[in-house]
Amino acid sequence: MDSLKVLFSTMVFIYGAFILLMYGVLAVLSYRSIQLFRKHNSFTDFNQLLESPLAPGISVIAPAFNEGLTIISNVRSLLTLNYTRFEVIIINDGSTDDTLEKLIREYELTEIEFAYHERIKTQAVRRFFKSVNIAYDKLLVIDKINGKSKADASNAGINAASFNYFLCTDVDSVLEKDTLLRMVKPFMTEELRQIKEVGEPCPECGHVHVKEDSKRVIATGATLRIANSCEVEAGEILRVRPPVNPLPRFQEMEYVRSYVLGKVGWSMMNSVPNVSGGLGLFDKEIAIKAGGYDSKSFAEDMDIVTRMSAYMMDNHQQYAIRYIPTTQCWTEGPPNMAVFGRQRTRWGRGLSEIMNMHSQLIFNPRYKKLGMLVLPYNLFFEFLAPIIECVGLIVYLYLIFTHQVYWVYATILLVFAYLYSVMITTLAICWDQLTYRYYRSWREVMGLALMAYLEPFIYHPLIMFFALRGYWFFLTGKKTPWGNMQRQGFGQPTASLPKFK
Repeated sequence: MDSLKVLFSTMVFIYGAFILLMYGVLAVLSYRSIQLFRKHNSFTDFNQLLESPLAPGISVIAPAFNEGLTIISNVRSLLTLNYTRFEVIIINDGSTDDTLEKLIREYELTEIEFAYHERIKTQAVRRFFKSVNIAYDKLLVIDKINGKSKADASNAGINAASFNYFLCTDVDSVLEKDTLLRMVKPFMTEELRQIKEVGEPCPECGHVHVKEDSKRVIATGATLRIANSCEVEAGEILRVRPPVNPLPRFQEMEYVRSYVLGKVGWSMMNSVPNVSGGLGLFDKEIAIKAGGYDSKSFAEDMDIVTRMSAYMMDNHQQYAIRYIPTTQCWTEGPPNMAVFGRQRTRWGRGLSEIMNMHSQLIFNPRYKKLGMLVLPYNLFFEFLAPIIECVGLIVYLYLIFTHQVYWVYATILLVFAYLYSVMITTLAICWDQLTYRYYRSWREVMGLALMAYLEPFIYHPLIMFFALRGYWFFLTGKKTPWGNMQRQGFGQPTASLPKFK
């Protein structure tokens, strides 16, 4: 019994120590990545980039299911993006509310014939709509049968897209006006680097050969933030505030840490695990060749990146996935526990699906960083973390009741882990504020940072519970379709919860 206790304690210590070490490494890499990003962009003339003949066309794809409350303002936001060549494709995925009717009325839509090429299989597309008003010429609305997932709707948008790059987002999100400019820049930067390096055509065959170390950028992502309590007018963020209600405020804290410290750090190693479904720019050719989104997956953001990365390595092509640290997307976080629980349960189920669908890639040296670093990390420290925490908590309670806990050492370890987690979160929030100053006052910053002290006792147990519920739904095959998230609507009063000032 003593040997089992020692073995368990040792394994938990090693597991916890590795997590803390990884957070430290990601913090350092994130700091370096943001420094380089600011340096490289300090002399970028985005107006010149906007007028560049090399600027590629971009299709903005936004699936919608029962989004009648916010659809008009958010589509208006998408139509006013600051970019030369782009289109906006809204996919009405079998909404049962007035989403489509509002779009038709507001944007003067009429049904049209459309040359739709179904390169990725989806549920049946019923109708296509374009506006008779030239002011809305960039807008295309697709009406289709509900595919029971955002992935199926996104695939329909990809099929209809006319440009070589597509940006996938949510209609409940507000994008910064320069989003397309900033997110397409990594694609253009790599193309310009290859042009400069390859030089003259080969004298023997007449072709221009790309160097072996040249990488094709297949996706870029950017930071997302919670828009609850922000001032929004005509699809534009006028004033940034941390969410007033506690649940969205916890989510804002989590998002800042996850994007600014996590994904930006992974980007330095070219090992980004996923590009958020709320905002991601993709190479359409590679996405289609990789099979598009899996319509049965509820983790479409990680699925599409894994599929595209695996495709590139199967075809012996160098690739890169970039993440930029500036906030380009503001999304409405679940305002109450019921909606939040459904969201995180779906995420938990989606992660289970990813680990199952791509199990053949895990620890497969053929897939390099994807197989030996990214997926194993997600397996052990994302997927298994709630399970290990739950088992550890049960064992710890057993040791307490059987008087087998060395309280001096246990207290030191718990206090250290607690303060370390608080430090990492506070570091991410403060570094984000020092760099980009999204909040007007440090009082708002400190109010957000204080949530880190409450997270281990309130928010983290909820995350663990809903993740485990998602795993259980996956094992039992319980249906968790893409459903109405009951949006509050920007600028609307939120549910009656206790508020932070």
